[in-house]
Amino acid sequence: MALFRSKEETKIKKPSHKKEFARYSAQAVLGMLGLSCYILADTFFISKGLGVNGLAALNLSIPVYSFIHGIGLMLGMGAATRYSILKSQKDYNLSNLIFTNTVSLAVVFSALFVLAGIFFSEGLTRVLGANAEVFEMTNIYLKVILLFAPAFIMNDVMICFVRNDGNPRLAMLAMLGGSLLNIILDYLFIFVFQMGMFGAVLATGLAPIFSMLILLEHRVKRKNGFHLVKTRPSSRMALDTFTLGFPSLITEVSSGIVMVIFNMIILNLLGNTGVAAYGVIANLSLVVLCIYTGIAQGIQPLISKAYGRYEMKTVRQLLRYALITMSVASCIIYLTLFFFADPVAGVFNSENNMQLQRIVVAGIKIYFSGILFAGFNIIVSMLFTSTVWATPAQIISLSRGLIVIVPMAFLLSVAAGITGVWLAFPVTEGLVAALGVVFFIRWRKTFPAS
Repeated sequence: MALFRSKEETKIKKPSHKKEFARYSAQAVLGMLGLSCYILADTFFISKGLGVNGLAALNLSIPVYSFIHGIGLMLGMGAATRYSILKSQKDYNLSNLIFTNTVSLAVVFSALFVLAGIFFSEGLTRVLGANAEVFEMTNIYLKVILLFAPAFIMNDVMICFVRNDGNPRLAMLAMLGGSLLNIILDYLFIFVFQMGMFGAVLATGLAPIFSMLILLEHRVKRKNGFHLVKTRPSSRMALDTFTLGFPSLITEVSSGIVMVIFNMIILNLLGNTGVAAYGVIANLSLVVLCIYTGIAQGIQPLISKAYGRYEMKTVRQLLRYALITMSVASCIIYLTLFFFADPVAGVFNSENNMQLQRIVVAGIKIYFSGILFAGFNIIVSMLFTSTVWATPAQIISLSRGLIVIVPMAFLLSVAAGITGVWLAFPVTEGLVAALGVVFFIRWRKTFPAS
């Protein structure tokens, strides 16, 4: 009888990796969808309130937002990955030093962005290609988003640490809460108070502040395992954070750089209407990619914890769940966008501009054919980061974000015009996925299951 109880107790105490994956990933996906709605809500309300020129101005400004968000994720994901590994090894002193050093880095980067907003917003507006029609709106958006950079960066850092501290639900609620406030304020500021572009960006800037207020619950209820401690900034810890978080930075920053390049190409091909059309597709893409990023961020704490204990069989099991979920989601998303491209485009076409409608519908069907490859690349890159195999993750992120897609955009646009621009994304993701498979085979040999 005693032997029977021992087996039952072992069975009961054994964690369900599938349930853990479902809990962390579902909440991370919902949270990332909420985060993506910061810009998507702006896209919707600006399209209704400010028309094509407003959409063009927003699209020109998004790269700067992506850079700010990228810095926040680099600090948050890089440091929180190391924190999760140290916590699994019960090294609580070093984990607190990691958190403190990350906050110090966040303060430094925040100050740089604020200074850029005060002194260089007009110069950035010119560099990003805003013409006379959209210059003022673009400049307003850039200036305000830069001044709110400290809120975005600290929010990203805290969300990553809270999730890796075993509270994915609160991280999700914080992101959803910020997004909901953004939507409400967008409506009030743009339509009720008639504040135009300033109202749209003010709503976006206030959202992460509300998100951080929600995250305070983790501290108030004394659930948090990370604390600020007295220490000097460590260049070694900073380098480790940058190395592990670099793929997250590249993913965000490169999307901004690619948007600048695509805007330039499309502006020459189709003018402001083309840029507005690309703005719709790019923002839809942000939402879709956030689903994959959510799955990847959901498995990151679990994989890092398992890696810290060298439970590689668990790591592979979690990866399998992630890839299956991503593949099913990709099929559903693409079929939905393909067959409902016309009504989706119509949501962002308040002026019933037929040229805009045609460009968006055609672009959706071509551009989103690459999302299965993109999902694979995002998840495999996170696998490498979570197991402290940073170089392949960096190569994948750089390849899909800059090295491959930029020349593809120029080459294919010359060969096939606007169709070539849309093809640049699926062709790039497909080529990088092939490289990702090669790295994954090497990873399996480097980290055997037994």
